[in-house]
Amino acid sequence: MQPADYETIAEGKYLGLYKRDTWEFSDRPNSKGAVGILAITPAKEIVLVEQFRVPMQARVIEIPAGLTGDIPEHANDSLEQSAARELEEETGYVAGKIKHLISSPTSAGMTSEFTHLYVATQLEKISAGGGVDGEDIVVHVIALDELHNWLSSQQSAGKLIDFKIHAALWQAKQLEII
Repeated sequence: MQPADYETIAEGKYLGLYKRDTWEFSDRPNSKGAVGILAITPAKEIVLVEQFRVPMQARVIEIPAGLTGDIPEHANDSLEQSAARELEEETGYVAGKIKHLISSPTSAGMTSEFTHLYVATQLEKISAGGGVDGEDIVVHVIALDELHNWLSSQQSAGKLIDFKIHAALWQAKQLEII
């Protein structure tokens, strides 16, 4: 949450509603932002995750992602350390190399949160992944050249596709990473 000139309307454990001037907005009271990781295997596969998202009441296909600064023992981790931790927790992969792609407001009209996208390469699978604290994350590994068709089939099956997949892929292509 940004310090300063806002009024707290309501605040829970994970989400707050605030007012600055005449604008109401939400934020996370115990987080510094979010990270998302475009994970690319040595075989040019993309590692995605799938989980049920309560606000959407649907399963969502996403890049591995998570909050920063929300866990006391990791409150001072860098964004890159947060990205590496989330990648391992959710997918079971560790990255030999992590590079920042872009940082952007998550939803500028609704929250002051920023999402910081990274690309992770030189991956090594060390565990099954699946998340922590009761998360029920399914890991998908898809060949880059089959990704468009795979995402279309998932959407046809009723799953939602998070836009950060496309944003991270586009930025990685612009930087000639993929």
